[in-house]
Amino acid sequence: MKLSTGNITLRALEPEDLDFVYSIENDETMWDVSSVNVPYSRMCLQNYILTNSSDIYADKQLRLVVENTVKQPVGLLDLVNFDPRHSRAEVGIAIHQEFRHKGYAEEALRILINYSRDLLHMHQLYAIIPDDNNISMHLFKICGFKKTAVFDDWLATPHGFAKAVFLQMIL
Repeated sequence: MKLSTGNITLRALEPEDLDFVYSIENDETMWDVSSVNVPYSRMCLQNYILTNSSDIYADKQLRLVVENTVKQPVGLLDLVNFDPRHSRAEVGIAIHQEFRHKGYAEEALRILINYSRDLLHMHQLYAIIPDDNNISMHLFKICGFKKTAVFDDWLATPHGFAKAVFLQMIL
């Protein structure tokens, strides 16, 4: 199974990705769409990169770097909350600001769907997205995810609690 197209490659984290991962994880504008609300230190992220086995069955998660044709990292793609018994995982994606709106997220998500179905033999993928995140909602819907639930007061925001939408894809 190839984790690439003509435009991007999904690959494992490498030690030289530290600065890129640091810039994404500490981008406060992304904290509203994740469970992160504190900055990560370089040492913490370095330890994660060095100790992560890149084995979804051992770690119960998989983080992949989205890389463009000139081998430049443009984003991160995660499978988290992996449940081998029920054969499902949650999808998270973060594209660095300077690379957004270039099709990288859609292409990466399509590769991940095929990889999850064909190699990991997963039954389903899901995403939990803030109700007002229209860009992410559109991305997941055009890739075949269906809205199956709405969670009231699911996400804490600076303005109070907000709704989240549960999107699901049966593979």
